Amino acid sequence: MASSFPSVSELVSGAQQLYGQMFGGEAARVAVCAPGRVNLIGEHTDYNEGFVLPMALPLVTVVVGSEISSQNVTLVTAASDADEPQRLDLCLSSDGSSLSPGLPRWANYVKGVIQHYRAPPVPGFRAVIATSVPLGGGLSSSASLEVAFYTFLQQLKPDDGNQVSKAVACQQAEHTHAGVPCGIMDQFVSVLGREGHALLIDCRSLDATHIPLGDPGLVILITDSNVRHSLSCSEYPMRRRQCEEAASILGKDSLRDATMKDLEEARGRMNDVIYRRACHVIEEIERTVQAAEALKRGAYKEFGMLMVASHNSLRDLYEVSCRELDELVSAAMEVDGVFGSRMTGGGFGGCTVTLLLTQAIEKTIQHIQEKYSGSPTFYVTTPSQGAQILSLP
Repeated sequence: MASSFPSVSELVSGAQQLYGQMFGGEAARVAVCAPGRVNLIGEHTDYNEGFVLPMALPLVTVVVGSEISSQNVTLVTAASDADEPQRLDLCLSSDGSSLSPGLPRWANYVKGVIQHYRAPPVPGFRAVIATSVPLGGGLSSSASLEVAFYTFLQQLKPDDGNQVSKAVACQQAEHTHAGVPCGIMDQFVSVLGREGHALLIDCRSLDATHIPLGDPGLVILITDSNVRHSLSCSEYPMRRRQCEEAASILGKDSLRDATMKDLEEARGRMNDVIYRRACHVIEEIERTVQAAEALKRGAYKEFGMLMVASHNSLRDLYEVSCRELDELVSAAMEVDGVFGSRMTGGGFGGCTVTLLLTQAIEKTIQHIQEKYSGSPTFYVTTPSQGAQILSLP
């Protein structure tokens, strides 16, 4: 059975209640939300200036709060999985000096957004954070928090409203304060997502094209393996360095500029690991473009085949899958009505994403539960809206 998750209004209500408890019965005056995302295809291509095809999820992070007259900031998270303490008090300096990362880790994303906000100085405020995006599950709870908080700051002190610059500022926050050298995809789709559409992003030019994915006969099933392998922290930056090494050997600015012909000609000048990493990226960029075209045509079988090819490449060439993710993909592909399935996110645990007919949901979930060695969590989703300002009662 698929998990239910709280609606946006339920999250806002809970956050408002906590705000009142923390701040003497006062009511927050601003409410915003921003979604997590699932990447349909195009994995580990964003930091190689390639293409990605994510969609925004109905799973969101909500921020409620109010501006105050001092330079003080109080942050409270309602996320039970967040590290302690769940409240942080700090003071913003009038000279704009840096907010240093530290503990709790969840607050570093907010500190980074404050630091990179494009209309400084940020005024003092109180805010409560609530989320339905599972933390650490590969659905980009971090970008959801960053974009939600940036949207919150826009209500306190508006910037110029440029959405691409907003996404880039949130990406910079993750680089400098969370220490994760992520690509632009997660923040971009959290800002620009549209209901009923996937988003094809050119990670070099930052051009984005909305691709219709609103067929009522289709759904996206996200299956959380509920496995988190600690490898992901060290392996992600290593993969990035390996890609940079491959591009350097090929004499290219990035692997976006490389072809398989280039790679084969240079094979003798790189070790087997670097070759395999580059092979995945070059082929995955091409797969993503093909997948977007297939989606436009409604060619769901073709799209599904490309998803499976992507998973196999991530497993064999990029080596970021794991036994649990492979089990989930294999089980999903055994069910009639499933077009394609693959791991999604950085890897080493987290989630798979599956495209299937609406009528096949129950039997797919049942079959995966029977076959999978762990205890999965299921989310049945459709493409949703990007960051929004919410009305308060």
